[in-house]
Amino acid sequence: MQRTLLAAAMLLLTSSVVLADIYRYIDEDGVMHFTNAPTSSKYKLFMRERLRFISNLDHNKYDPIIADAAGRFNLEAPLLKAVIKAESDFDPNAVSKKGAKGLMQIMPQNYPMLNVSNPYDPHQSINAGARYLREMMDRFSGKLALSLAAYNAGPGAVDRHNGIPPYQETEDYIERVMRYYRQYKNS
Repeated sequence: MQRTLLAAAMLLLTSSVVLADIYRYIDEDGVMHFTNAPTSSKYKLFMRERLRFISNLDHNKYDPIIADAAGRFNLEAPLLKAVIKAESDFDPNAVSKKGAKGLMQIMPQNYPMLNVSNPYDPHQSINAGARYLREMMDRFSGKLALSLAAYNAGPGAVDRHNGIPPYQETEDYIERVMRYYRQYKNS
């Protein structure tokens, strides 16, 4: 009985983990080959995927709050939903390595400005994130990519680089949000 429970627990844990390191090599003709399962020593690590867990959270749970905040701050609901997906994968208790918290990953220094007393409260987090995104959209003349870059890296970084900062994390973030945005908009 104990062995069965242990085996079931191990299966549950291992089935929820996703790893996808990417390896590449360039052949003699200059053609790049990519794989997540290298078959020879010619392949070198190209990109390390950090450990992630498949989300079992309900992606539609916050739709009424998202719709309300989108209307209040003149944003599209699919865009807000895409930011939440990219920021926290719909986990209201998410905390980043840098200390951002909640569904929309609000940084503690922004709590007073955004009227956040509990960053884990979905209503507060979504409304604060929507307000901040609206401010970035206004600041960057409605240019979505610049606004998302500012949401991720800060508006100062966008100003300093006179555009999207050359940070891989920020570039990946914009691409990810845009992919989710298209997905939610078309569903």
